[in-house]
Amino acid sequence: MRTIEEILKESKTVAIVGLSPNPDRDSYTVARYLQEQGYRVIPVNPAVAEVLGRKSYPDLLSIGEPVDLVDVFRRPETVVPIAQQAVSIGAKALWLQLGIINEEAAEIARLGGLDVVMDRCTHVEHRRLARDGKL
Repeated sequence: MRTIEEILKESKTVAIVGLSPNPDRDSYTVARYLQEQGYRVIPVNPAVAEVLGRKSYPDLLSIGEPVDLVDVFRRPETVVPIAQQAVSIGAKALWLQLGIINEEAAEIARLGGLDVVMDRCTHVEHRRLARDGKL
């Protein structure tokens, strides 16, 4: 399994499931930060057409291009199908944000060959690693 540092270094395209168009939401703040750091952010939210100038998709299966990292901002009980879709599209890692822990989803992702991070924030981890000169 790759470390958080390796996941963040090697990922270029990040699908953010549950990305809100509301600038006050954590998902928006994280997505904007990742865009500013050079990641290609793909919004996944069936309720909106676009976020941060990017077309939004209803689910991971609709994206139609390679995704390195699936970053999830959804309630823990909704994550199993997301993990299944992440495996189906050939993502390399599943990242469940702060407060999101679902062992069943993690096991599905791991069995599908994905690295898994739970209950951590991509923004916080990226900033910490960048500050330490590791990114």
